[in-house]
Amino acid sequence: MCSALKHGGPDDEGIFTDEKAGLVFGHRRLSIIDLSNNGHQPMADVGQKVWITFNGEIYNYKELKEQLLKTGAKFHSNTDTEVILSAYLNWGTAAFSKFRGMFAFALYDAINAVTYLVRDTAGVKPLYYHIENGALSFASEIKAFKIAGVTNSADQTWPVRFLAFGHIPEPYTTLKNVYSLAKGNYLSWDHHHNTHTITCYHDKISGQKFITDINIARTNLYDSLKTAVNRQLIADAPIGVFLSGGVDSSLISLLANQQKEQHFKTISIYFNEKPYDERSYQNTILKQLEGEKFAHLVQQKDFEEFFPHILSDMDMPTTDGINTWFISKYAHEDGLKAVLSGVGADELFGGYPSFNRIKYLQYLRKIPPSLFSPANYFTADRFRKISFLMHNHPLADYLLLRGFFVPSEIAKILDADIKQIDEILFGENSVPELGPYDELHAAWFETNLYMQNQLLRDTDVMSMSHGLEVRVPFLDEDFQQLAESISPEIRFNNSQPKKILIDSFKQILPKSIWDREKMGFTFPLQEWMSKHSEISNVDLYKGKVAQNVVKKFKKDQLHWSKVFALYQIQMHG
Repeated sequence: MCSALKHGGPDDEGIFTDEKAGLVFGHRRLSIIDLSNNGHQPMADVGQKVWITFNGEIYNYKELKEQLLKTGAKFHSNTDTEVILSAYLNWGTAAFSKFRGMFAFALYDAINAVTYLVRDTAGVKPLYYHIENGALSFASEIKAFKIAGVTNSADQTWPVRFLAFGHIPEPYTTLKNVYSLAKGNYLSWDHHHNTHTITCYHDKISGQKFITDINIARTNLYDSLKTAVNRQLIADAPIGVFLSGGVDSSLISLLANQQKEQHFKTISIYFNEKPYDERSYQNTILKQLEGEKFAHLVQQKDFEEFFPHILSDMDMPTTDGINTWFISKYAHEDGLKAVLSGVGADELFGGYPSFNRIKYLQYLRKIPPSLFSPANYFTADRFRKISFLMHNHPLADYLLLRGFFVPSEIAKILDADIKQIDEILFGENSVPELGPYDELHAAWFETNLYMQNQLLRDTDVMSMSHGLEVRVPFLDEDFQQLAESISPEIRFNNSQPKKILIDSFKQILPKSIWDREKMGFTFPLQEWMSKHSEISNVDLYKGKVAQNVVKKFKKDQLHWSKVFALYQIQMHG
């Protein structure tokens, strides 16, 4: 399993065994804080009562360490890893909610014969587990289970979920009985009885009063994001920022530039294809920044050359992540170990079309679901998606906004029974009661379904494949909590996405960056995939539905992501 994950931790390897407890911990290290051998993992506290294998960063470890020193705690390193051990010894499982950071760790309490698997509250770091015959296995990538032979049984339902969502939503994976631990949760494994429980350690504050004064909200947002960025620049290894030229990455870059303790590097990508080229916006920001600036041209030939690598680096099939793969490759080649990214702002402040579109659902949902059946026969994609509303289920609402193939298409593509498809997609419901179809409803969808399962997972997998860590200041626990405490009336704006965020930083953010069409970090993949000899080869695909999809794509009547999804289904046979 360690060998399978070497790409994400190229600097060191460690194994810890406790035969009496029937336990083995493995670790691959990416050295970012305390680069000395003191950071070697698995690590134990001074008294060897507790052992840990930890992936990620605790940004407030210095503050916690000060508190722990006052209680008489002893440390032999400058790592955040040792702070987790000491915090647990001092506060028990209550320590988990004190951590500000992105993390997935396994902590073994030798005195009480319990192992805890713990995942951060935003789900930035992945953590998968498998339980069979009284044995628990865990890893940060699915491929570790397969390569080590822990389990090779495929979950037969994954192609259905993948074709509907464009990703495989948590807790499911491509492997049978391998699940993703939910964010803000910990799994406790009892070594005496080989039993487990899963507990949520992260309680959202309920009944809180909303901030309704827009000036207070803006001041707090400015201060809180600045704190988050400064906190996440902590590193003993070279650190940088992904700069795409959009509002979010520009903001992170400008705030990082204000912190004078270290010069950071910026990494940007540009294209020869004019509609996708953001060089002028990137340059507007770069002129204001100190430090080294790296810009890389990516062309069709690069896509062709590295496409097989990108596919093999994907941990699970996905319709995203190509952009992160390239920028992570260049960041690694430019000598970086960690970078800051702008992921999370769109979800918090209404940066997607879904925030306005969701309101139409309140009218559509007044129509009896059976009346949506004829939508299956529409030829236009956007009209056919209305057939999702045949299902009175919150995931059907989400799939209307962001889905790929409708159940009738999936049944034909996979040569499966439509009832089976419906049961897989809508047979259970783990979505909480979300109330009216408003911006908060859309924010929940975008955060917990799209960002969680696609943006964060793909960012982690693709960056770690190059031995790079991506940090996300917008998902800092304190910043997120602040954003969610702002009254929806001022947090969202129908006429200008992310208006409150932009207004909070107008004194440093140039008008040309925010006063333009939203683009997102987008590659010219429509063009590149249509020229790709395999992806655009109609004969490669089985069945009429799949072949028709490719034909429509070649006529530029369909988004590349749908063909890319089908291509991966074909590749997995």
